[in-house]
Amino acid sequence: MIQHLGLLVAYPVVFAAIFVCGIGGTFHYGYSVSVMTSPSVFIKELVKQTCVQRYGLSLEPWQLSLIWSFTVSIFCIGGLLGSLAAGSLASKFGRKRCLLLNTFVAILGSVLMLLSKTAMSFEMIMAGRFFFGINSGASLAVYPMYVMEIAPRKLKGIVGVFIGSFMSLGKFSGQLLGISELLGTEKLWPWLLGFIGFTGLFQLITLFFLPESPSFLLLDRGDQRTCEKALKQLWGNKDYSREIEEMLEEKAALQSVRSYSVLELIQNKTIRWQLITVAVTFTSVQLCGINAVYFYSFDVFRAAGIPEEKLRYTALGTGLCEFSTVVSCFMIINRTGKTALLFRGYAGMSVTLVFLTITLYLQSQVSWMPYCSMVLIFLCIVFFAIGPVGVTPSLPGELFAQPFRSAAYTISCSLNWLVLFLVGMVFPILVEKLDYFCFLIFLFSCFICGLYMKFNVPEIKNKTPLEIAAEFDKMHCKPKREDVTEKYANRIISYETKL
Repeated sequence: MIQHLGLLVAYPVVFAAIFVCGIGGTFHYGYSVSVMTSPSVFIKELVKQTCVQRYGLSLEPWQLSLIWSFTVSIFCIGGLLGSLAAGSLASKFGRKRCLLLNTFVAILGSVLMLLSKTAMSFEMIMAGRFFFGINSGASLAVYPMYVMEIAPRKLKGIVGVFIGSFMSLGKFSGQLLGISELLGTEKLWPWLLGFIGFTGLFQLITLFFLPESPSFLLLDRGDQRTCEKALKQLWGNKDYSREIEEMLEEKAALQSVRSYSVLELIQNKTIRWQLITVAVTFTSVQLCGINAVYFYSFDVFRAAGIPEEKLRYTALGTGLCEFSTVVSCFMIINRTGKTALLFRGYAGMSVTLVFLTITLYLQSQVSWMPYCSMVLIFLCIVFFAIGPVGVTPSLPGELFAQPFRSAAYTISCSLNWLVLFLVGMVFPILVEKLDYFCFLIFLFSCFICGLYMKFNVPEIKNKTPLEIAAEFDKMHCKPKREDVTEKYANRIISYETKL
């Protein structure tokens, strides 16, 4: 702990940038995921009143459910569009400018949310959710890219944890502000939905005082002087000559290579294992069953004797558990390593889901079994927070060199949104048909991802993308090796000349 406090004192501007971009970045994603549960009753009432007043139409239950499902799911559609656009915008305009533009999208969505009740328009809520999705999709791609590029090598491990921490903080904040003592009331629920606008405004004001990514300035713009100026502003009077030298080596190795498009990245065989790793991890983080765990937590708490009116407050414990575990993760990640944390996280979730399925099956037959289920729910959240949440968001920035990075974030975040949308559509059907046995499907996903991380991914802690490429080659049976920088660059340039 003392060591990490020392790093905070040594790099205050870097940590300020992480906080500013996090509270206006992945925080929005987590908040938007959890915030719709509390005001759902009020929003559905607004839908019914609007249809009666405007069209003289009394909605059937299935019609109301369809409108509500679309209102929730349109967030994923916006997220996918934001992810697809973020990579090219970040490469063209820069990381900082892209974050600034993205902030206006969040503020626009918040204004629509705040005015929706006054205007008697549930369509404004749909539009606001759509803009929140665009903002979250772009933030998930650009925020990790920016903070990984401004941090010194010794901080890159815990920077990835901070990305997940703000995501979990957003989830917890949505749950906390949604209680009836705060904003979860019939009068204040538009302010609950529009709260993101205030964090977005905070980011908009403070971002102006932060520099552009040094890596972008040197590798994409070729401006070494401005790059050194940005590093000095971020790191103070620290010696950053080694980092400049590494960036110059990467620039020299890849000087004839432009930024890759998504299609070109998919077609490039030189970084195939890195791409597969990103695809597996970002798919598994949505298919690991954590949403099912949260869903069943209410049933488990209810069976354990928690009064119905207290369930919302008890559920706060799940969000607080995830957030506190992710925060504590930064104290062990530099000792354990990222690949090891992912393997242990998914392995722990696999074992926990097996026992959780058994205890849920027996909870109506054994009086004390719901308490075992409660413990397993929190244990599953701990494994999820200490592995997938703490490590996954920053992987594309660590596995891929500069020409591939924007496209890699676009692919990974697009997969995240597509699978999230799929789970949102299919999960209610799975629950209806399989009940608690749906965990067996998620168990399979956790097990496969854990095995993949164990046998196919080298440890990436404190390694550059070129060094990681060498480790992948070594792991996947490449017997004769040449200098990794020259080999990696030659293979990329060779591919480039074929296009």
